[in-house]
Amino acid sequence: AMKPGVKWIEMHELAYQVMCEKLVEAGLLVGKVKSMMSANVPGVLMPHGLGHFMGIDTHDVGGYPKDAKRDTRDGYNALRAQVVLEPGHVLTVEPGIYFMEYALQEAKQKKTLSKFFNWDRIADFESFGGVRLEDNVLVTESGIENFTTAPRTVDEVEAVMRGEVADSVALIQRRSDALQGA
Repeated sequence: AMKPGVKWIEMHELAYQVMCEKLVEAGLLVGKVKSMMSANVPGVLMPHGLGHFMGIDTHDVGGYPKDAKRDTRDGYNALRAQVVLEPGHVLTVEPGIYFMEYALQEAKQKKTLSKFFNWDRIADFESFGGVRLEDNVLVTESGIENFTTAPRTVDEVEAVMRGEVADSVALIQRRSDALQGA
């Protein structure tokens, strides 16, 4: 989905959509994803932008053209870029889900948001905090090149925890072996 010509805000919205779909599957959200998107339910759980440009500084500047109007909705207001992706752009892609008490309490008070949450299941995550995955990517002519090597699957995380994978080289080898059926 990420390639030249795609608007960064569309990537942010795709992350929101996938998050809602997965949270419905897990029983934490209820209802139609399209309706959740219209109500901005994802802004409660991912209050940050999807990522930012990288350059000399970790959070590089230049993501907003001078004439760009900032979106004030929760989550959207934290976007650090509002551009159309071009080859050569180097960005972070860092979707996350956070179960923040203050944001959840606020959502619980708003009828337009509250109806989408399975509050009994949400309660199971009250002390969880949250999680964010970050990839550093280069936009190429045909898509992206991901520079990040990190365990992503349950099997990979468990292998790291067992000490079978100690560095990125071992992780890459494990993935290669799995692809070859070893």
